[in-house]
Amino acid sequence: MKKILVIGAGLSSSSLIKYLLEESEKNDWFIRLGDIDPSLAASKIKNHPRGEAFEFDALNPETRKTEIDRVDFVISMLPARFHVEVVRDCIALKKNVVTPSYVSDEMKELDEAAREAGV
Repeated sequence: MKKILVIGAGLSSSSLIKYLLEESEKNDWFIRLGDIDPSLAASKIKNHPRGEAFEFDALNPETRKTEIDRVDFVISMLPARFHVEVVRDCIALKKNVVTPSYVSDEMKELDEAAREAGV
């Protein structure tokens, strides 16, 4: 089973989370949804058997690295200014990551390292 970490349970992540949970059985996915507000994350998971909501402070580097290391794939739904640190951790841990944001200059600077890491 592939484990997917979704970071951020805000309004813009609602459709994504719904889709991932709907497709989870067919694709053999388990969705971990982390948010600073665990009750918000839980409201999006809705006790789905292939989902888990948990409290997650994405600005805490140790917690962030631990959670990223536990999964196969990361989707960062954080505000754009926070993606760079998530992506740096994903590169270091060789985890594929996607974000819905524009590609900032800081993100462009990570391209070569990501390619070298195979992510």
